[in-house]
Formats: sequence, structure tokens, C-alpha cells
Amino acid sequence: MMVLSLFPGLGYIFLSWMHGISARAIIWYIGIVLVSIWGYRIYKQYLDNNLSSAQLKIWYKNLTLFYYAFFILWLVIFLLFITEKQYHLHYIAIFTEIGASVVASVLLVPDKKLFKPNVIMLMVPLAIYFLFIGEWFGYVLSIFSGILAWVLIYAAESSHKLLMQTNYLANHDSLTGLKNRYYFINYLQSMMPSLQDSKTWSYLLLIDLDHFKTINDSLGHDIGDRLLQKVSERIRKEKHANSLLARLGGDEFVVVGPEYGNRDECRIEAQALAERILLILKESYIVELHHLYISASIGVSLVNGKNNDASRLIKEADIAMYEAKENGRDGVIIFDDEMEKRVEYNLEIEQLLHFSLDKNEISLVYQPQIDGHGKVVGAEALVRWNNEKHGTIMPDTFIPIAEQTGSIIVLGHFIMETAFRTLSIWEQQGIAIQQFSINVSMRQFFYYDFVDDVRSLCKKYLTDDNRIKIVFEVTESIVAEDLDKIIRIMEEIRQLGIRFSMDDFGTGYSSLSYLKRLPIDEIKIDRSFVSELNKVENDQIMVSSILDMAKQFNLKVVAEGVETEDQFDFLKSRKCDIYQGFYFSKPLTDDEFRAFYKK
Repeated sequence: MMVLSLFPGLGYIFLSWMHGISARAIIWYIGIVLVSIWGYRIYKQYLDNNLSSAQLKIWYKNLTLFYYAFFILWLVIFLLFITEKQYHLHYIAIFTEIGASVVASVLLVPDKKLFKPNVIMLMVPLAIYFLFIGEWFGYVLSIFSGILAWVLIYAAESSHKLLMQTNYLANHDSLTGLKNRYYFINYLQSMMPSLQDSKTWSYLLLIDLDHFKTINDSLGHDIGDRLLQKVSERIRKEKHANSLLARLGGDEFVVVGPEYGNRDECRIEAQALAERILLILKESYIVELHHLYISASIGVSLVNGKNNDASRLIKEADIAMYEAKENGRDGVIIFDDEMEKRVEYNLEIEQLLHFSLDKNEISLVYQPQIDGHGKVVGAEALVRWNNEKHGTIMPDTFIPIAEQTGSIIVLGHFIMETAFRTLSIWEQQGIAIQQFSINVSMRQFFYYDFVDDVRSLCKKYLTDDNRIKIVFEVTESIVAEDLDKIIRIMEEIRQLGIRFSMDDFGTGYSSLSYLKRLPIDEIKIDRSFVSELNKVENDQIMVSSILDMAKQFNLKVVAEGVETEDQFDFLKSRKCDIYQGFYFSKPLTDDEFRAFYKK
């Protein structure tokens, strides 16, 4: 708008100066410059500040006034020069008025309140001018001016409708009609300054349906979609009128509450709403003759604007929500100071982990695997991180963070490559173990380049003879994903000679059907069962059942976490194949493992 006014405005000054009538043009141009300076300040105010909702309303009023001021100035120049027939400047004025009307209809399309009044304001004086010419062509031009005004408004309205439709699709979820993740993030980000200025509080409820995947898998996605629509309607009726409800995707919903005067009031209201939502969601649903029952886990984050990072607030609610799931689901957890300390620590770990490989802080240790005669028959490669600030950081701390952030892809590749290289060196040094186990995370397993990476590393470090010693350990949680895809990836890797082991067996998604379908060669009894063998009779029954079942499926069994002679004797009496644990050896460095093997 400023460019379209400042430069053509100079043309008016030049033309009027040529004919000795420049005073009015100069005064008008000063007005254009002043309004432009005002407009630039409005532009910078928006660009440089994260405005709250209240500030945006004031800013929008100023912007509206700016546009009216600009087009009024163009109307003024038309009125000043329309009478200058002697120098034919009235033709310039007419053309300028038409041009200004076109500019108004094109540039102000996003706001119907602006383009319609401005087009009318500019075109009506032109039509009146033609009407007062008093000649037949003046009447025709006046009619044509009206038609042009109608065309400009019609075109602007059509573009406006299309723009609004596109905007709606960009900001709304197509299934439920709720606001989507994109809108929610922007809403939350713009809400922060308002909370900070007014020193008020709000809340964020992250709602995740429990076992929704089971409904999709068993009854189909159509039924699942209908259920999501019914769930969204129930939450919509329960929430506060001034709060925002959005669907983040899948079976996740989020509610952002109104503003409250203090933290305690906000916490009480958030807890009460979350519990009401839990109750209303548990009432039965009837979807195409199916009676469905579902619960939810809700994480709550309290917001006061001090932390203006929307992603972090979502992460806080997400952490609280997963805490609710770990506590048995169908519950509400509010993010607290203890969780905040954990998040701060995890964020620091996430940042340090990013540079850990470059600083050579990541290494592997190897825990021996022993047969019933006490002979070393294998090893499991385990990752260790020795950080210069925090010292030794255990895998159960940094591996979940690596999986969440995606850095497990690079880390997993390093672990694989180091393990493959180590096995190759051991073979050359006469360390003839039967198997070499490497843990593979679920995210790494589904990485699009995983099979190619394995193939490339095999070609670089391993022969056909020692490839068959590699065992990839995957956890039971992997079967929660697309089973057909899992089997296809496994079969591709098995063609290289690599075998698979089901790690932590008995703790997650154990099923005879999975054992039957998955191309695995080994199962690993989880240490939680082994550690209680001499204390809990049920664990003895469980372990005996796993060993019997494995024999039926012709699977090798590894017992991990063997720490006492009694545990070893019990497992040996049940004909377990391989044993691993502190009773035999702790995880060892490369040099220590070679010495242990030779001893």
C-alpha cells in the first residue's frame, strides 16, 4: 500500500508542478508520507511483538483506520484534480480513482469489512462525476462505473469466500470439525502474552483415548471415526464456553481453558473438568449397532505465560498424560514441580546427547551369554554413555529420549556398526561365539533406510559365516504396529542371515498368534520374572510355561538377569538354553570380554 501510494504520488507532484498548481499536490503528498510512517509503525508492531488477543484487537482497529486513511487520501486527490480540464489532469484523476478501487478490491480481500466500503467510497464519487457531465456519454459512463463497482465487489467477495474456505480447511479437523493442531499451536502461542500481562492462569488438558487402536483394528476405521465424532461432541458439551477444543490427530484431543485469577483456582477448575470428561467419556456409545465402551487418560499442564514455548507446554501435558497411562489409565495427572525437574533434566540430556557421538562419549560393553555347561556362547552388546558433566548416564534414561527425538536413528546406526566391527575383529582373534545380540529400537526398525543400512554394514564388516551369529533383539511393543509390515522387514533382514529375538518376553503384548506368525528364532525371558524365581511361585510357573511353550515353537530361550545360583539351578533344571546376568558376569569392555572368554 505504501509503495503503491508514495511513488505514483510523486507523479502528481511532477505533473502539477509543470502546470503551476503544485501546492495542493505537495500538501496531499505530505499526508501520504505521514500515513505511510503510521502504517510502517503498525507493521513493525505486529512483526516485532507476539501480541495477545486484546492487543491484536487494538492493533486491528489501528490497521483498519490506516486503510481508510489511505483510500480517503486517494479520494481527496481525485476531488482536487477532477476539475483540472484545462491541463487534462482530470483524466489522470479518473484513472487513479479506478486504479485505487481495483487495488482496494484486490489487496483487502481477506477482510470483507474493508474492501466493500472502500470500493463503494471510491466508485460512488466517480459515478456522480460522470452523471453531472450532463451528456449522454456521461450517463453511460456513470452506469458503467456502477457495473465496475459491482464487478469489483463480486470478484472480491468470491475470492474472500474461497480464502475463508481455504482458511477453514487449514485450521479445522476434517473429521470432527474441531480446530486442528496448527490452529491450536498458534492460539496457545498468542495466548501467552495475554496471560503474562494480566498475571492470570489457564490450563491445557491433553486427552488420549485408552486402547482406541483396538477398536480400529477389530471393527474398522469407519466405526473408529464415528466414535471419535461422538467423543468430540461429548467433550464439546462439557467444556467451558470460553475455552478451546481441538483435535491434535488420531485419538488425541486438547482443551485450553479460559483465564483464572490465580493458580489454585485454575488447578481446581482443570481437575474438575478433567474428571467430568472422564465420566462422560466412559458412558456407552452405540455406533452402527455396536455398543462401545472407552476410557481416557488426561494430562494437565497449568499455564501462566512465563514460559512462552507452546511445544514445551504440550510436552508437559504429554508427560502427565503418559504418567496417567502408566498408573493404570482412566485417570488424571497434573504436571507438577517434580515432573518439571524431570523435564528440565531430560531436555538437558536431549541437548547433550546430540553432541555425544562427536565427543566420543558413546561406547559399547558386552555381557557374556553362558550355556548350561558354563561355556561362553554369546554376548549382548549394550550401549553406555559417559558424559563429561553427568558422568555415566544409564540407557534407561537416554534411550527413551533418543527414541522420542529421533536421534536413536543415528545412535542405533553407530551401535550396529561398532558391534559388527567388534564381532569381525573377535572372529579374527579366535573368539568363536555362537551368537551376538544387538538391541534394535522400534523407531529404528521402522526407519525407511533401516534394511539398506543393515545390508551395507553387513557387506562392509561381516562374512556369510559370521552374519548368522548376529541376533537383533526387538521388544514385544513392536507388535502393536502394522504386523504385516513388521514381518516383511524381518524377512528381508533374515535373508542376510541375521536372526531375531523377542526381548522382555512376557511383559507386554505376548501372544501365541504372534509367536506363530513372527519369524523369530529366540525369546528372552524378562529379568523381572527371573529375579523372583526363588520368592514367587507364580513366576516359577510363568517361566516354566514360557520354556515349555518355546520348545513347542522350536525357539531358543535366553534368561536374562540371572543373579543367584538358585535361579541358575531352577532354569537349568527346566532346560533353558542360554543364561545371562551378574551371576556370571557384569557387562564388560571389549578388552575385559576377551580376557573373560579366554579365562
